[in-house]
Amino acid sequence: MLVFFTVAAGLALIVLFLLRERFPYFFQDCAYMLRRLRVMIRMNKYRKSKPFYSIVDRFLDAASRHPSKVFIHFEGRAYSYGEVDKQSNKVARALQAEVRLQEGDSVALFLANEPSFVWTWLGLAKLGCPAALLNFNIRSKSLLHCFSCCGAKVLLTYFPVFAELQDAVEEILPTLKEQGIRVFILSDSCSVPDIAPLSVKISQASDEPLSPALRSNATIRTTALCIFTSGTTGLSKAAIITHGKIWGASSLLITCGVTADDIIYVNLPLYHVAGFVVGTMGAMERGMTVILKRRFSASQFWDDCRKYNVTVVQYIGETLHFLCNTPKKDNEKNHKVRLAIGNGLRSDVWSEFLNRFGDIKVREIYGATEGNIVLMNYTSKIGAVGRRNILHQFMFPHAFIKFDVEKEEPVRNSDGLCIKVSTGETGLLVSKITQRSPFSGYAGNKQQTEKKLLRDVLKKGDLYFNTGDLLRFDEENFVYFQDRVGDTFRWKGENVATSEVADILTMAHCVLEANVYGVKVEGHEGRIGMAAITLKEGEDFDCSDTYKQVSNHVPAYARPRFIRIQPCLEMTGTFKMKKVKLVEEGFNPAHIEDQLYFLDTDRRTYVPLTEEIYRAISSSEIKL
Repeated sequence: MLVFFTVAAGLALIVLFLLRERFPYFFQDCAYMLRRLRVMIRMNKYRKSKPFYSIVDRFLDAASRHPSKVFIHFEGRAYSYGEVDKQSNKVARALQAEVRLQEGDSVALFLANEPSFVWTWLGLAKLGCPAALLNFNIRSKSLLHCFSCCGAKVLLTYFPVFAELQDAVEEILPTLKEQGIRVFILSDSCSVPDIAPLSVKISQASDEPLSPALRSNATIRTTALCIFTSGTTGLSKAAIITHGKIWGASSLLITCGVTADDIIYVNLPLYHVAGFVVGTMGAMERGMTVILKRRFSASQFWDDCRKYNVTVVQYIGETLHFLCNTPKKDNEKNHKVRLAIGNGLRSDVWSEFLNRFGDIKVREIYGATEGNIVLMNYTSKIGAVGRRNILHQFMFPHAFIKFDVEKEEPVRNSDGLCIKVSTGETGLLVSKITQRSPFSGYAGNKQQTEKKLLRDVLKKGDLYFNTGDLLRFDEENFVYFQDRVGDTFRWKGENVATSEVADILTMAHCVLEANVYGVKVEGHEGRIGMAAITLKEGEDFDCSDTYKQVSNHVPAYARPRFIRIQPCLEMTGTFKMKKVKLVEEGFNPAHIEDQLYFLDTDRRTYVPLTEEIYRAISSSEIKL
């Protein structure tokens, strides 16, 4: 018998060795699929539970199990799970009494990264109220547009540190008042008329638990959040985030192997899915501690990680690039960080990050706020944004199809169906819309929701979500991001809607037409804003007025840093502005005959783009 078991064990080891040699990622694939199966089983359990078990219930269970455990560290102060739970109860009761909120009422949050963001959302969620998370960089027309999308009749804000938030709210206050939108500030007093302070009412409210009956109508398909994304065209769109999507995104930490003993460092904006749903709600799901920062700081990053024993960090490609640009120190590998989770990491930065800061497992994730597919590179293979496997194809049925970049539409065969690309060929990623992978669309915008749908993709009558992204997969089933299509580019971790920026540019008295696009800059992630413009008859380019319009109405990350003056703008046969050639030509004055200008942030105006300035940008002497 002993001989039998010895031989069997030996054969098993040989089989495992051969599997690893033939399929080098076999064990990592198995580990990933087991974790995903665990998530699927849990999701199915929550879906069938009555009443519905939401992320709020998961948080309450964590607060009940370990009320004294630190949930949030913020600027030297620690907030336990029990404290955050009680504070959210007080917020909910104050909102019930003062605002008369009921289940289903949408409330807009215009808040910076701070603990009050978390417990205010929790208070709303306990009342069954979806929250619209406003990007605190947006202003004026864009900010007002967000209200028309999400249907919120209440705005909650707070601006003790960021005075510009107060300016932004005051600017639109008359219009909000006309529309019957009430504004409340999370402070004791406010000098601005028509903004009601709420902190005294919150402090006086009871911190007793609220009845789950207040959110009894919640289901896995109920709207929990509206998160704004620029999508493919136009003004910001309110992506509907259901309770089901929250479970899917917050469970990414489980898939990465994160446990309750880990400590996560969140420095991404809480108005984004990554910072709030994946990071903060993911921490709620795990019952772990969050180190919350107002904003990313390269100089403080590693000191914070050492001080708080951080084991998991979040990133966008640009943040790790900033870390790699900091002066080298002797203690760079002296930390406990074991996992980095994020997206947009360029291969060269990825390699440099690992070389400088040690053996950190990078989990690069591909996904979109409104999308119905998520890819993950769980093997740490440098450069890949994801990996395809049987389970993933079952969960998120998808295809890579041929795409005509000039016409900006999928290529179809004689039967009117799309054509799959071959291995190694770049194609448009589309994801089938099913009960398991639904697309909830955009709040208050049926037209833009329809634009994200592709019909008759692989067979007549099917329906797919159009990601608007070009990717390719190799012979090992690793997936690589190639480019974005349509009228959106990404800079500083933010999506920039080109048509919105173009509208602002034409407000300058000298500008007749504007075609906005993104161009690559050596050593930087994403694409930076550039605009080709035509001038009104008899007008010269007015550097100061154009700068004034852009700086007053466009967030810093979306401002065109380069302007190209053209006699006319090229159009397609369907009267769309051509961008491909402009993108390829870039902004090198040595290769472009048209007049070029550069937005000089120090001089607060546009200046002629000389070869000297171009070289300074290319060598990173001028910071963008």
